[in-house]
Amino acid sequence: MEAIVFERFGGPEVLALGEREKPRPGPGQVRVRVVAAGVNPVDYKIRNGWMQAAFPTPLPSVPGLELAGVVDELGDGVTELEVGDEVFGQADTGAYAEYALATHVVPKPAGLSWEQAVALPVAGETSERVLKELELGPGETLLVHGAAGVTGSVGVQLAVARGATVIGTASPDNHAFLREIGATAVAYGEGLVERVRALAPQGIDAVYDAAGRGALPDSIELRGGTTSRIVTIADQEAAALGVAFSGGGTPLPGPVYEAHAKLAAEGRLRVRVAETFPLSGAIKALELSETGHAKGKLVIKP
Repeated sequence: MEAIVFERFGGPEVLALGEREKPRPGPGQVRVRVVAAGVNPVDYKIRNGWMQAAFPTPLPSVPGLELAGVVDELGDGVTELEVGDEVFGQADTGAYAEYALATHVVPKPAGLSWEQAVALPVAGETSERVLKELELGPGETLLVHGAAGVTGSVGVQLAVARGATVIGTASPDNHAFLREIGATAVAYGEGLVERVRALAPQGIDAVYDAAGRGALPDSIELRGGTTSRIVTIADQEAAALGVAFSGGGTPLPGPVYEAHAKLAAEGRLRVRVAETFPLSGAIKALELSETGHAKGKLVIKP
C-alpha cells in the first residue's frame, strides 16, 4: 500500500511517499480502508519528535491520528462491526495511508460526509475534555479564544449545546461564521478586555484558550484576577501564569463520538473544511498546517 513515511524526526523534508505492507489487525482491532485522514497540528509536532512523552513514536512511522473509511478486515474479538461498515475515529497506526488499523472507531452516519466525519475525533476529544475541566454549566458565559479555528469552533458549538452563552474571539472576517454557530463574535487584540466587558457586563465564568496567542493575561483580568476556570490548549506560558494547560489524546468513549456524529449529521455541529489533498499532497498539507493559517480543516483523501 502507499503511505507517507518518516524514518527520522525533523521538518517536512523527512516525509516521503512510499510503499508499506498492509497492516493486519490484532485482537480488538479493525483494518480500515482510509477514505479520509484528518490533518492536525499534533501531526507535525510528533514528526518533529516533540511529543515523545505523550505519543512514543517508533521509526519508521506513518503520521495521522484521525481516519474515516470502510472496515476491510476484523481482528479477533470484534463483534460490533462488520466488513464494509463505514466508520470514523482514531487510528492506531498512521492514517496517512491507504489502510490503517484502529480500535476506537464508530459507525459513520450515512448523511455525514467523509470530510466532516474525519474532522470530529481530535477537536471533539479536546473540547469535551476542556469543557469538563472548566465544569461549564447551562446559563454560564464562556469566552473562547481562537473560536473560528477547527478545535475552537467545535468547543463553541458543544458549549452552546450545553446551554452556555459563548463569546468568541476571531479576526473580523470570521465573525459571520461565529454568529452562524451560536457565538457572539469579538475581535482579538488591544482593547479586548473592554470589548468583552461591554458584551458580558455580568462577567465571564470560564475561558477556553484554543489560540495560544498571548490572551491569558486578558483572560485573568476578565476573570477578576483569578486563574481559576481558565484552560489553555495552546499557550506554553500557562505554567508561568498559573493557568491550567490541558493536554490529551485519549480517545473518547464510542457513545460520545456517536453523539458528535449525530449532531454533525443534523447540522448542529459544523466544521469548515479548508482544503482536501491526495495522499501525494500530504506533505503540502502538513506544511500548511504548520503555518497556522489554514481557514478550516485540512483533509487527506488517499
